[in-house]
Order: sequence, then structure tokens, then C-alpha cells
Amino acid sequence: MGGRRAIPSLLSLELRRVEATATAAPAGVEALCLRTDAGAVGCRFHEAAAGDAAVLWVGGAAGGLDGPAFGLYPRLAALLTAAGIASLRLDYRSPNQLDDCAEDALLGIAYLEARGRTRVAVVGHSFGGAVAIAAGAVSDAVTAVAALASQTYGTDRVFDLSPRPLLLIHGEDDELLPDACARDLYHRAREPKRILLYPHCSHGFYECRDRLDHDLLTWLREVLAPVL
Repeated sequence: MGGRRAIPSLLSLELRRVEATATAAPAGVEALCLRTDAGAVGCRFHEAAAGDAAVLWVGGAAGGLDGPAFGLYPRLAALLTAAGIASLRLDYRSPNQLDDCAEDALLGIAYLEARGRTRVAVVGHSFGGAVAIAAGAVSDAVTAVAALASQTYGTDRVFDLSPRPLLLIHGEDDELLPDACARDLYHRAREPKRILLYPHCSHGFYECRDRLDHDLLTWLREVLAPVL
């Protein structure tokens, strides 16, 4: 998906209150609702030991909290807590609306900062790759961005991510967005950047789940390692 799109540069949502929801969640995971002046943003917060690092996970055009590859987001969030890295899995107010979803991501980053997590990596899949890039380009708290099977529409500010690391992962058999999207993003981005193309892997990364888990988890631990 090509083309250019304006994106919000400043957070305009007003957070009215944070509520715990009645939704069942595993131990160590908080089911939250961030209520704003423009609607509610559903989240799951994975607490970790004392530290300043966190990951914000955002979904595709349909939203949701779990991500691709049969639940990548909760699976890796649980593993990252052992390294002192918290996670916030975020569901959009208005899925498939780029400006609104980028605002939701910025709200999630601000919430993590309020909880003492001032170094945030943003991970997005498909449409969420553009959301992650949009938010990462304007937030000082974002230290790295990973775009998985990302679209190119709405990513004209990928150049502005540098010097924050950018990871691009794409399946070579993606049936929705060709791997040319990742190649285009890589070409337009500045260093530091990395691209991983998976053979025989579809848009949802179902065929390469284990490789995706390993590569993304390793990268997140590297970019969010404690600053000495």
C-alpha cells in the first residue's frame, strides 16, 4: 500500500482516567481501559521488575491485542518480563484510521512513561507497522521501532526514526502486502536499520512463528538493554 499521509505530531488526546476492567487476565497482567475525551483504549499491561524499559505492541487494521503468529504479543510480553522489560498491548479506538491509531499509540507511550517506563520500543504488524513508525517519529520516549509485514502507506516519516534502530521483518510469501514493502521502507530509512525476509512465510507469520519469536525477542532485548 503506497502513498503519503499526514500524521499527528503531538498527542492531542486527553486522558481522563485509567480503569481496571473486569476482563479475566493471567497473573501479572492488568486489564486496563484508558478513557479519553475521544473514547476508550483497551490495554493489557505486563508488569516487570524495576526498570525503565517497555514494549508497546499495536495490531493491524482490525486492531486486537494478540498480534500475528498465533499470539505473538502476549507470548513475547511474558518472556520479556523476566528481563525487566514491561509491555503494554494496546487495542485501537478506531481500527484502520491511521491518525486516530497513531494518537492511541502516543497515548500508550505516555501511559508507560507515567509508570516509569521511559525507554519504549514500539512493535506493529501490517497496518500497525505504519502506526509504530508514525508514533516513533514524534515521541522522544521511543528508542526503537519494529515493523512486521508493514504497509508503506503512512510511513513517509520513516526517515525521521534515526538514530533509533528500525527492524523490518517480512514474509517472502506475504499474500496481502508484498515483501517489496519492507524493501522500500529499508531503502528510505536511515541507519541503524535491519531487514529480515523469511522464505515461505505468509502475512500472519504462521509458518515461521519460532523464527519470528527468536529474532524479535533477541532484538528487543538488545535495544532495551539497561543503560549503564
